[in-house]
Formats: sequence, C-alpha cells, structure tokens
Amino acid sequence: MAVFYDRSPSSFTLQWKPHDKGPCVETKETIAPAETGPELKRALSNRHIQLLAIGGAIGTGLFMGSGKTISVAGPSVILVYMVIGFMLYFVMRAMGELLLSRTDYRNFSDFAGDILGPWASFFTGWTYWFCWIVTGVADVIVIASVYVTYWLPLIPLWIPALAVIVLLVLLNLPSVRGFGETEFWFALIKIVAIVLLIVIGLILIFTGFEHDGAKASFLNLFNVEGGFFGGGVMGFVMGFQIAVFAFVGIELVGTAAAETKNPEHNLPKAINAIPVRILLFYVGSLAILMAVVPWNRFTADESPFVMLFSLAGLGAAAHLVNAVVLTSATSSANSGIYSTSRMVFGLSTEGNAPKIFSKLTSRQVPRNALFLSGVVLLSSIVLLIFGLDKSTGFSIVTTISSLCFMFVWTIILVSYLVYRKRRPEAHDLSVFRMPGGAFMPYVVMAFFVFLLWAFTRDADTLAGLIATPIWFVMVGIGYLLLRNNPQHHKLRQAHEARVAEEKREAAAYLASKQG
Repeated sequence: MAVFYDRSPSSFTLQWKPHDKGPCVETKETIAPAETGPELKRALSNRHIQLLAIGGAIGTGLFMGSGKTISVAGPSVILVYMVIGFMLYFVMRAMGELLLSRTDYRNFSDFAGDILGPWASFFTGWTYWFCWIVTGVADVIVIASVYVTYWLPLIPLWIPALAVIVLLVLLNLPSVRGFGETEFWFALIKIVAIVLLIVIGLILIFTGFEHDGAKASFLNLFNVEGGFFGGGVMGFVMGFQIAVFAFVGIELVGTAAAETKNPEHNLPKAINAIPVRILLFYVGSLAILMAVVPWNRFTADESPFVMLFSLAGLGAAAHLVNAVVLTSATSSANSGIYSTSRMVFGLSTEGNAPKIFSKLTSRQVPRNALFLSGVVLLSSIVLLIFGLDKSTGFSIVTTISSLCFMFVWTIILVSYLVYRKRRPEAHDLSVFRMPGGAFMPYVVMAFFVFLLWAFTRDADTLAGLIATPIWFVMVGIGYLLLRNNPQHHKLRQAHEARVAEEKREAAAYLASKQG
C-alpha cells in the first residue's frame, strides 16, 4: 500500500493506493472532496512521440552551437558529444521508470512533487518553464541574426524575431495533434537533411574532393593542427560548455507524457532509441563535417552545416541547408513553447501558478499558458536591439539555459534515488528499470559538477553562470509566498503523511524479502 493524493488545486484528498496496480480506495481521512480538473487529451501517437523526441534534441545547439565547439575543441568535440549523450541517457532512463511507475504522472514536475515534496514541483516546474523560455530566446536570436540575415543582411533584426514568435503561437493554438503533426514534419526535415549531409559528405570524401588546398579525408580528424585534440586539453574541456546545450530538450518526451497514447509502450521505445540518435545525428554528422572541411576553418559565428557547402563551392546547396537549419531552429523553439505551455498548465492545476493558466480551449489546448510563453519570448527582441546577437549573446543565453536544465535533470535523478529507497516494491515490479540505478545517478551528478567548473573557463559562459542564481532567488521568493497559502499547507501535510506511510511500507517489504 502507498498513500497517494489528488493534485487538484482546490482540494486535497488523501487516498490509499497499492502502487498504482488497482483503483484508489479513499480513506476516512479526507481533507476535502475531490474534484475533476481540466485534463489534457492523449492525442500524440507513436510516430509523433518518436519524432518529438528527436526534434527536441536536434536544434540550434547542434546546427549553430557546434560551430563554437568545433573551433575550440577540434575533432575531440565528437568525444564531447558522446560523453554528454552517455550521461543523459541515464537521466532519461530514470525519468522513464518514474513516469511509468504511476499512470497519473503527467510530467517530471508531477513525480518530483509527489516524491520530494511540493517545493520540488514548484521549483522544477517553473525552472523548466524558464529553461525553455531561455532556449526559445536563443533560438529566436539565432534565427533572426544568423539564418535570416544570411539571405537578408540589411533587414532590421526585430522583424524576423517578431515574425517567428507570432508563428510559434499560431502553430500551437489549434490542437495538440496539430502540434504533433507540425513537429513531425519539422523533425523529419532535420533527419533527412542530416542524412543527406552525411551521404554527400561521404561522396566528397571517397572521391577525394579538394577545396582551397584541403582534401576531404577522414585523416583530417587526426592530422590537422594538433590532431584529434587540436584544441588542447582546455579546448576539450571548453567544448562541453556549448555542447551540453545541444542536448536540451532530450527530456521533452517526459513533458508530453500526459498527451501520449499508450505511454507504457511509446515512452520506453523513444528513450531506448537515444544512443542510436546520438551516434547518427551528432557523432556521425560532426565527423563528416570535419573530414570534409578541416576543423580549424570553422568559426563560432557561422553554422558549420552551411559553411561546409559554402567552402565546397556548392552555393545553391548552402542556401538549401540554411533553410533546413532555419526550420530546425524554429522546430526547437516550437517544441519549447509547447513544453512551457504544458508545464505552466500543470503548475496551475496544482495551485503553483495563477488559476487562469489552467483553462483549456474546446480542443484541450492551454491557450492562456501558451500566450504567457509567447509574450515572454519578446525579450529576445530586446536582446537583439542591445546587440547581443550571434556567438556572444548565444553563449550567455545558452549557458543560463543549460544550467537550468542541469537543475531539472538533477531533480529527476534525486527523485529516482528517493523513489528506490521509499518505494522498493514499485522498483522491483518496474518493467522499465534504469540500468545501474544504484550508482549511475551519482556518476551523472558528479559529471554535472564538472560541467559547472567547465562553465567558469570562458568569459561568456562565466557571465551566464553568474547570472543564473538570480532566477533561483526569484523562484525561492515565490515559493516562500506560496507556503502561506492554506491549501498549500494542507498539501505539505498530505505529503508528510504519505512519506511516513511509504517508509513503513518500505521497511515491511524489505523485511519480508529478507525473511
């Protein structure tokens, strides 16, 4: 047995629930009658969730950010992406096991609040919202200052920025299925583009293509200016700064859990495909790029994908690739504004955000939450007006985003460790258990500490690191104000009662196993 509760914002009902294996049986300890709140519609199919998982992880960080990682780390950037991908795979497996442990979890903010307490739901939900807002700002900045100006160098930057923000809101308004279809095709364009780049790159390599005195060859990964670790040891370390941003959104399938059909089948399938995606889309594409064009010819302010075709003399192809990477950045921002609207909706239904954001349209779209995210994205225009475009602004903004995502990933790992300790029976019965769950969370969190140190090695990323705590101070003040709410006090009491009961159950279960 386990104590559970209804997370409606206006009522809190203490219930007994046998590890989600049967219906809840309400006890006599009812704090208030439960009410059925607004619910999201499960309209995302397997193909939607698979492409959503890919689309969220392939965006501006790969197409734009990899230019800086290549320029500072050299070919060792390949190893950088492999290490980060390896670590985050375990974050995803922890998230998958937790999401499937109880069917009413809508996202990781839900299980964080259920396992760690109401404070975790508040901090995780709002920080994840902020993560994607900052990511969206970075995407809009790059779209306006890099991809659009590639064709229209004289256009005022605020015009394409505003156009992108309006487009994002309009794409998400109709229905979640409409969003799923849009993101499906956006992600498909990315996949086709990267596969074509790999194929064209291989053709150039095997035909001995030469440009500006450099011959396309895999030997370029080892023979150019310092070899594989051309940027030196510190260049390798600094490569982690921007590379980690390429993986933000990898947890997006967790946000879409409440709108996913058959999550017991589709979520594990999407998560288990992560290693293959990393090898193909990150390692494969970057290895081909640096084999065709020596790594020391890439610059931080230019997309290496566009630069490859430009240096190869394929001007028309470069325009096509610029269109693809523009679509990719728009796709990443599209996934972000979807994610933020759902997170604010969840926060509102839990009483952690104004009630107005819990309202749904007739098509089950949280319109008010969507508008909130769209309005805040307008801050990207302010940054562009003040000249924070291209690599400088991109580095500062993406550092803040990466640090906030690292906080969310850490909360997922801490939730998993507490879950294993307090709910050993649920862990034993899980059909999607995290491999190495007893020790890998600690390994991954130690890696996050290394990333924090890496962010101090560059002036731009250090500026982002220094600015990030301001957000957590703001969230902390918001939570302290929320604690005075009588309903939130009841929620904390219900959580304390549930924790006490779960500890007794865990002790009894472990004793029965030993006996």
